[in-house]
Amino acid sequence: MCGIIAVLRRRSSRPTPQLASVLARLDGAVVRLGASVAGFDGSEGRSHDEMTAIAELLEQVDRELRGPPGVACLLSHSGDGHGYDKVARIGTTLAGLADDLEETLDTGKVLWSPDYLEAVNEVLVRLRDVIWAIGRDRPDTARAIAALAHHSKIGDGKLPTAALDAFWSIQVALSALDRLEVRGRDSAGLHVLVTGHGVDLRKPEIQAMLGARANDPLFTSMALRTPLGHLSLVYKAAAEIGELGDNTRALRAAITTDPLLHLALAGPDAEVTVLGHTRWASVGIISQANAHPLNGEELAEGLHPAGPYVVAAVNGDVDNYLDLRDNESLLLPPEITTDTKVVPVILSRRLAAGAAMDEAFCQTVSGFDGSVAIGVSAAESPDDLYLALRGSGQSLNVGFAEDAFIVASEAYGLVQETASYLRMDGETIPAPAPASAPAPASTQAPAPASTQVSASGQVIVLDRQRAGTLEGVRRLTYDGAPIPPEPSEIRIAEITTRDIDRGGFPHFLLKEISEAPQSFRKTLRGKIFVDDSGLLYARVGPALPEAVSARLAAGVITRIYVIGQGTAAVAGQSIATALSAALRGRPITVAPILATELSGFALDDDMSDTLVIAVSQSGTTTDTNRTVDLVRNRGAVVISVV
Repeated sequence: MCGIIAVLRRRSSRPTPQLASVLARLDGAVVRLGASVAGFDGSEGRSHDEMTAIAELLEQVDRELRGPPGVACLLSHSGDGHGYDKVARIGTTLAGLADDLEETLDTGKVLWSPDYLEAVNEVLVRLRDVIWAIGRDRPDTARAIAALAHHSKIGDGKLPTAALDAFWSIQVALSALDRLEVRGRDSAGLHVLVTGHGVDLRKPEIQAMLGARANDPLFTSMALRTPLGHLSLVYKAAAEIGELGDNTRALRAAITTDPLLHLALAGPDAEVTVLGHTRWASVGIISQANAHPLNGEELAEGLHPAGPYVVAAVNGDVDNYLDLRDNESLLLPPEITTDTKVVPVILSRRLAAGAAMDEAFCQTVSGFDGSVAIGVSAAESPDDLYLALRGSGQSLNVGFAEDAFIVASEAYGLVQETASYLRMDGETIPAPAPASAPAPASTQAPAPASTQVSASGQVIVLDRQRAGTLEGVRRLTYDGAPIPPEPSEIRIAEITTRDIDRGGFPHFLLKEISEAPQSFRKTLRGKIFVDDSGLLYARVGPALPEAVSARLAAGVITRIYVIGQGTAAVAGQSIATALSAALRGRPITVAPILATELSGFALDDDMSDTLVIAVSQSGTTTDTNRTVDLVRNRGAVVISVV
């Protein structure tokens, strides 16, 4: 696995929130939450309603502190310090009050009915998520942007609007790469295409800054190009041995100390398109030359500007890259041995032959064998970002933030800024609408399985001028047929940055082991009781959603698959054994099966008679999640156990 990240944003339009107003509302939330802790008793009703109101207040503040306007607020001063320090301190206070609430529940000082306790637990999770966002995500983003831009003028806590927007995009990409490193960390890269920079590239002092950076044939870290007067800058890191976070620390250091980038972003009209990647090397050695993104230049006598300038990042393998290299006589540097290099080179050749960008991109990606996800930034179309996906082994998600698109291989790469996203599907997609027919109404439900078609791939083009909106998304098949996305396809992520934060642990395994007792305690909360004889017993309430129970009772479900990978699959075998015994005599078959075996060999076109129980230790197992998507698309009911 590898990870793609991209950020495309338009100019921010929302006014900067007033720091004094933000602090006043947060202080008010502290008072209200403290009163809730002090007043926690056995009465049902008031506690839940007040906690819900506090959560809604904090969520409003969190929305205001997102994006460049929120960062501008947090970078401002109030009395004795920056806004981000003050907000972080209030976040710590709120988190402590939430801890007190949890302790009260866990020690049994409050005895509520299971249903009411579940409702309180739900709003408590909501509170903790937004407190985490306000106390950590927002201040950390502002601090990181201040660090990245420390060579820029921020003496009064203010950055020029263009620079703030640009550094926000870069920081969001770096933060996402940090999270996506679990998909592969042997190398990483970040490409920044700067337009509207206003720098006179002909000046001798600028030429001196370009220097050898403009002539690096392998496009390694700090290399740059000036296509069509734009600035193409790349930052890379590669190491066979290292720890999570090493690569992005190296990228940050390079970006922070790049005077040309800072000069370019000082222009009032500067805008950036950011494309990043974290790699698990499957083809080609681990090196900066092989680290993505790569550009479309070829070798002839020195650098050969064969065609329009494009940069690409790829997940998966282009299985036929050697055939493409030989059949198209590609002139590739021998030091670059990754299959990804053929992507920008072939696309550049298609553009040089006269094809329009849409046509050239579809032609290029259609020629690749294998399961791949592709991201492309082109100098000829600097306000567009091109994405492609084919096969079941990869994923790409387009997140809808305020005035921005955030693209990530996994939803956890974008949830710091938005929970709303559109998931690309490289296998089964809605059938293209007839050319003469209007686009379906936005209230229309997703197309049923009978109106879907198998597709060889899916292309999405994102438009900067409508960034952050569904109207800014153009979706096509690999042969160029339009497939307008529908509002009903937008998903809401349930995972948050609090769920996936590694904290102070060096790796996730130690974090999960350390948190296991607390997790177990929360699982039992409100479910263990003492009977009249002093014995403990469990009361868990309804075990299944009503809709699932109704389908089972009606005999609609006739088969149950229990899926997982690794030790989760072993746990699934135990579940299947227990279910088989409980359902003996019923016309329902139960079978444990690896998620990969179900998706590879046991799928039917119509699985509306099937219940799939997906088991995962983390909730992020790619094979299991992909199988869940496939069976849901075929009508199966899914219950997950994490």
